[in-house]
Amino acid sequence: MSNQQERDPNKKPETRFATKLIHFGSEIDEHTGASSVPIYQASTFHHHDIFNPPVHDYSRSGNPTRQALEDYIAVLEGGVRGFAFASGMAAISTAFLLFSTGDHVIVTEDVYGGTYRLLTTVLNRLGIDSTFVDMTDFAAVRAALKPNTKAVFMETPSNPTLKITDIGEIAAWAKRHDLITLLDNTFMTPYHQRPIELGVDIVLHSATKFLGGHSDVLAGLAVAADDGLARRLKQLQNGLGTVLGSQESWLLMRGMKTLQARMEHSERSARKLAEWLNAHPAVTHVYFPGLADHPRRDVHEKQSKGYGAVVSFDVGDGERAKAVLSRVKIPLVAVSLGAVESILSYPAMMSHAAMPPEVRQERGITDGLLRYSVGLEDIDDLIADLDQALNG
Repeated sequence: MSNQQERDPNKKPETRFATKLIHFGSEIDEHTGASSVPIYQASTFHHHDIFNPPVHDYSRSGNPTRQALEDYIAVLEGGVRGFAFASGMAAISTAFLLFSTGDHVIVTEDVYGGTYRLLTTVLNRLGIDSTFVDMTDFAAVRAALKPNTKAVFMETPSNPTLKITDIGEIAAWAKRHDLITLLDNTFMTPYHQRPIELGVDIVLHSATKFLGGHSDVLAGLAVAADDGLARRLKQLQNGLGTVLGSQESWLLMRGMKTLQARMEHSERSARKLAEWLNAHPAVTHVYFPGLADHPRRDVHEKQSKGYGAVVSFDVGDGERAKAVLSRVKIPLVAVSLGAVESILSYPAMMSHAAMPPEVRQERGITDGLLRYSVGLEDIDDLIADLDQALNG
């Protein structure tokens, strides 16, 4: 048989990531040819034939605009099905409700503060127990296993100290013990890191951050690696009603189309900023996976294409940190990250305020720690601005 005969004319050729961002399967409206997915601002849908109900009947259960987004993130992450939620915490909370009273989960110790709050003030009341471990220490992960352990929750690089977990090592171990693996991929995005290809079962995103990229939409995403987990997540999403609206779904898709271009620019700038901070006398420590001395950089490079756009650095104490926050002129001083504008955050009073002070200290989240999410501004301007703030 000739090559021409073997070729399936209906099968699209495999494309690279940058092409998938633009041509993800639902980028053109099949009814009108419009170059943008329509916003289906509808709560319910007419049944033309009561005996053959339509694909969508009520927007909590499914909406065409949201469906396009969910298919989009599934393509990018390489999973079987995606799900869009009202926020990153809505996605994480829904995923954790796969578990029941009496279950136990192992969690990255310096996890995002909102996830820590969920586990220690909400899920614990429902009888879902958690153990926080340093996942750079595989022996500590193994030691945390209990007879009732059901899952491992990873965040790598972690927020905000950018610790590196070996995804493949943890995922392989978890599979041997029939554990579900979940990974928060917010910092790396599917452009830099594809956890499902490394054995992870569920990938989660605060899509408010790099995926949306413009500080104008609140959203969360989840992707399941297999049909069984996808069915369970769909049941929870529908039952809890934690869905993303059609307007936000459209905004998120628009932002995602420029993900690679934004990540490449911001990462180049983040590398330069990290190197500059590393040599600054007012800075006691810099956390960035691209630095030569960053712990487990080799592990990160094995599982990720790049280093991301977040740089954390310690200026020694809380008073100095607050002084820097008051002096900078260019970045937003705000909660969040991953936007076109740079954002400087103070984890002790912002993203990790839910952690008790002694817990933050144990995890290296000191009162002098600042987190810089590098945007699209000129990096020399950002450095000059931070220099005057540090030296002031």
